[in-house]
Amino acid sequence: MDLLLCLGALAVVFLLWIKCKGVEYVIVHQRWIFVCLFLLPLSVLYDVYYYVRAWLIFKLCSAPKLHDQRVRDIQRQVSQLTSLRHNADSLFVVQVVRVEPLANMGQVTALLNSIGWTLPVLPELDDLTVGGLVMGTGIESSSHIYGLFQHICVAFELVLADGSLVRCSEEENSDLFHAVPWSCGTLGFLVAAEIKIVPAKPWVKLHYEPVRGLENICSHFHEASKNKQNTFVEGIQYTLDTAVIMTGTMTDYAEPDKINRIGLHFKPWFFKHVESYLKRDVGGTEYIPLRHYYHRHTRSIFWELQDIIPFGNNPLFRWLFGWMVPPKISLLKLTQGETIRRLYEQHHVVQDMLIPMKQLQAAITCFHQNINVYPLWLCPFLLPLSRGMVHPKGEEEELYVDIGAYGEPNVKHFEATASTRRLEKFVRDVHGFQMLYADVYMDREEFWEMFDGQLYHKLRDELGCKEAFPEVYDKICKSARH
Repeated sequence: MDLLLCLGALAVVFLLWIKCKGVEYVIVHQRWIFVCLFLLPLSVLYDVYYYVRAWLIFKLCSAPKLHDQRVRDIQRQVSQLTSLRHNADSLFVVQVVRVEPLANMGQVTALLNSIGWTLPVLPELDDLTVGGLVMGTGIESSSHIYGLFQHICVAFELVLADGSLVRCSEEENSDLFHAVPWSCGTLGFLVAAEIKIVPAKPWVKLHYEPVRGLENICSHFHEASKNKQNTFVEGIQYTLDTAVIMTGTMTDYAEPDKINRIGLHFKPWFFKHVESYLKRDVGGTEYIPLRHYYHRHTRSIFWELQDIIPFGNNPLFRWLFGWMVPPKISLLKLTQGETIRRLYEQHHVVQDMLIPMKQLQAAITCFHQNINVYPLWLCPFLLPLSRGMVHPKGEEEELYVDIGAYGEPNVKHFEATASTRRLEKFVRDVHGFQMLYADVYMDREEFWEMFDGQLYHKLRDELGCKEAFPEVYDKICKSARH
């Protein structure tokens, strides 16, 4: 807690400093100064603090045995409050993978992989938490087989608006189980989740295939995504007409001369390494340690870090300071401030749109025309039938693709609201979905046109949520907050 107070104090000092004349330009275009001098060291201290804290609590205080007590404390707090803004403690129990909300993907892979297991869907960034992935959503390059993160969960425990504790699954409180994903904490307070695990192997055999021509890219990507022999499928599109499609399988054996430990701090950023295959116009195969593969986009935050630290992929920087990256996303947001947030909004895009695979070519063209942000991340996933907020339009499961756009728009007269609204309309028209962590500009009617709110609103009424939790639209949509 003392560390967090110190970080808050530093943030206040920084926010006062950014009001100085001319500093806004520096923060947007040369933010690396502040990030390198302050946020990278603070991020390291943050990690050390929470690692030691977690170890001490787990080892000395028997944290798993105290879970029920923490749940009772949360029940008491919820029953006393009309609005909920707190998070549960961060430790987790791994046996059948029953975890608490703030257990993150870095912790999960460190423990599960070491004993020969893994989650079927394990989103890339270290700091993504179980709570965020359950209440929001999560995806990985194995999602073409297993679906989204919510689809590998078998049960949730929640504290409801009246302070009661309930367990929900397919068999028990089934409506609530299906309504929780995408609800963003507006139906109850998540205190535990039970998640499927599958056997893991130590290596990923990854094949890189450069592809040219938009139609050819979409065709190759679709075929790779339909092939269930591919444990992992991912695409990175570098221009409208160029991409690298990656397919991988887990394996017990690695050819020694083809091993690439991409997670080491001095290694090139993964998306830059992938681009080298495109520049050489030749495919290739490598063997990557499983945990390195899972967190391949962590060090560069996909490709966001190149806009924050432009020289971050320089070999000298990687060797000397690569062990410190990435800066904590939470600290980046904490030190952003409203003025800087507005500036980034007009100069930067961070969006994930979930599109039916059959609309991929039209979707990429729409992204190109409205924002022209590259690289684009392409990640396929199977969307099963469901009674929740997100499901296919038809009567059977359907293959979708997550198109992730992270970077600076390169279209003339880009305007955040108008440009994003055009993307949102396209996504609604093809029965796609927008990830709710990003800026959402839809009005309420448009939002509930995109998402199925029937079960969600039914449970909001039945569980008395309106006095305790805001509606999901009011919580996440910009037009509702202004």
